[in-house]
Amino acid sequence: MGLPAANPARTIQDYYRIENDATEKHEFRDGEILGMSGGSPRHALIATNVAVALRTRLKGTPCLPYTSDLRVRIMGLQRSVYPDVSVVCGKIQLDPDDKAGHTILNPRLVVEVLSPSTEAYDRGGKFAAYREVPSLAEYVLISSFEPRVEAFLRQTDGTWAFSSCSGNDSHAMLRSLQIDLPLAEIYADIDFPPPAHEVA
Repeated sequence: MGLPAANPARTIQDYYRIENDATEKHEFRDGEILGMSGGSPRHALIATNVAVALRTRLKGTPCLPYTSDLRVRIMGLQRSVYPDVSVVCGKIQLDPDDKAGHTILNPRLVVEVLSPSTEAYDRGGKFAAYREVPSLAEYVLISSFEPRVEAFLRQTDGTWAFSSCSGNDSHAMLRSLQIDLPLAEIYADIDFPPPAHEVA
């Protein structure tokens, strides 16, 4: 008996046709349409705090932040993803394959909030994919376990410079936008559990 036939790979056009009518979010990776799990209240609040803080600081500039409802197409790869927060500076470039106009090609900055189920992917395969986006100047990872922000800034030679800050009293400098975000704003109304050795 022969092996069962593999599912045929989907095209990006298949994905957009299905996704634009879907009630749940999916990412497109290399011909596969993959369901996304919902985020925790902590994850959602951190992303909201970041979007609000960015919106406040970017008023009057050509840069605008967007929430996870906006897709990003990675043209060099067969990928379409939903960043937690993205920033576009100047005119939005829409993906011509998405006739609904829900997918952009040119984020300047992307933010991902780390969760236990996504941290390895966000640091590894997803960051590798984002590096293929020519417009992307900065990739920001925000912990949901402790007050910590890591940023990777693209250099003129194509390498990425790393910076990190931690503690509620510190500030994250987003160098591609020339703004800083206090971690106290990013983590407003977030309660972290005490370290294990402090638990009675």
